[in-house]
Amino acid sequence: MARFNKPAMIMFDYGHTLTYEDKWDSVKGERALLEYAISNKNNLSAEQIDAFAEDLYGKFRKARRESGMEIGERQLQRLTYEFLQIKIDLSPERIEEIYWDNASPAYPMPHIGETLAFLRGAKIRTGVISNNSFSEVVLKNRLNRILPDNCFEFFISSCDYMIRKPNKLIFDLALRKADLDAGDVWYCGDSVEYDIEGASAAGIFPVWYESEVDCWYVERGSQTAPGCDHMHITDWRELIDALK
Repeated sequence: MARFNKPAMIMFDYGHTLTYEDKWDSVKGERALLEYAISNKNNLSAEQIDAFAEDLYGKFRKARRESGMEIGERQLQRLTYEFLQIKIDLSPERIEEIYWDNASPAYPMPHIGETLAFLRGAKIRTGVISNNSFSEVVLKNRLNRILPDNCFEFFISSCDYMIRKPNKLIFDLALRKADLDAGDVWYCGDSVEYDIEGASAAGIFPVWYESEVDCWYVERGSQTAPGCDHMHITDWRELIDALK
């Protein structure tokens, strides 16, 4: 384990770090939204809407990864529903929220509540940086429901800023929000490329959380250990022990 100093703040990734999610089912998301449709000119089914949206998103998926730019769910939904001539009688935030909650419900990672309580008691500040197509407000609402006792000071969702981790700028943005130097901050995440090497490149000490909870979009054992100094844990209680 690398040498480290006690942090003034620990920032967290969202997916498979703070929470784990059910396997993605976009048709369920579309079906839930259709219940709020006030018009559906072509009488399209959830399956037909999903096929259109997936084809649209698929055209951008490769470019998104290669460019490091983020595509927002809100923009994708707006284009999809307006093009298909479907009107949903909800705010953009509620459309995002209902779709996400039905497509992939989320649950707290084991012992994360205990860990956040420990950090609060130790007066170690917390925040969130997520590569996410759902907006900050929706991400914040979801985490506040799942982890109601959290004290996260901010929630950075990449879709609100166009750029994704491991871009150093998004980590620097978080440091400015926290008004802290990189050396005073740790960052916890599950992705070696985006979280661990990204944080390290920004001067932030990274904690690689390699959970034993299955993740539908990451194959177990598929990641190579980071080439930078870091802490490696498989259980949040290990972080508590290290800080003690």
